[in-house]
Amino acid sequence: MIYGIGCDIVKVPRFLSWVSNERMLCRFFNEKELMRGSSASVQRQCEYYAVRFAAKESFAKALGTGLKGFELTDIYIEKNDDDKPFLRVTGKAKECLERCCGGNAAVQVSLSHEKEYAIAFVTIERG
Repeated sequence: MIYGIGCDIVKVPRFLSWVSNERMLCRFFNEKELMRGSSASVQRQCEYYAVRFAAKESFAKALGTGLKGFELTDIYIEKNDDDKPFLRVTGKAKECLERCCGGNAAVQVSLSHEKEYAIAFVTIERG
């Protein structure tokens, strides 16, 4: 049974100033998401961070609590062996998820970006 859905879209150029600001990146992104030492272009880095930020916002919308009660760094994107992205929920965000949906919640995420925009869609299902 679907507990909630969330969708968020962001402008990729918004992240132009973020990619050179370590403090800003550490505020919003988990250590595992940071692109330290990356040779990726600035545009690629902006897309990377923008779509992940949209996923965090989408999760908060799907949960129905907004960003209250947890840090954005508690939520981050990883990829499985097939390179499919999934949302890792830890810390206070995991506690909020379990409080709302119980211990068997399944979180699905879809990510996309195209030059100027990044979008993410998240569903939360009760187990």
